[in-house]
Amino acid sequence: MGDAPLILQFIRELAEYERLLHEVEATEADIRRDLFGENPRCFCDIAEFEGKAVGFALWFYNYSTFRGRAGIYLEDLFVRPEARGVGAGKALLRRLAQRCMDADLGRLEWAVLNWNAPSIAFYDSLGAGAMTEWTVRRLDGEALERLAVS
Repeated sequence: MGDAPLILQFIRELAEYERLLHEVEATEADIRRDLFGENPRCFCDIAEFEGKAVGFALWFYNYSTFRGRAGIYLEDLFVRPEARGVGAGKALLRRLAQRCMDADLGRLEWAVLNWNAPSIAFYDSLGAGAMTEWTVRRLDGEALERLAVS
């Protein structure tokens, strides 16, 4: 539970980098409930370099009906700008890949903003393929509420 403020700070830093800080609604209480509560809904790995927290990977399990196996969905991956290039991002992804292999999970997947060329180049260098034939769809806010009560 002691990492909730750090995780929220990383979320805010990521949102600022993605030009989406105005969309962050998460609170420390949300982080404590969903990562450290009685029934965790997601998990987080923290990268350290020279004794300082420099990045995080927030993830959860998903399921592939076609593969008949669970996988990991990486919701957020962020490394502070001053620590980029020291291997923290790759270490976080390596740990998730190892978790997939150890637990016989079918895949590791995530989304990246189309304009984020440095991250796309990094993911390409790891062999991550783009799912160009898929379009992400989302219901939230008023549209989600409207469907729930219709």
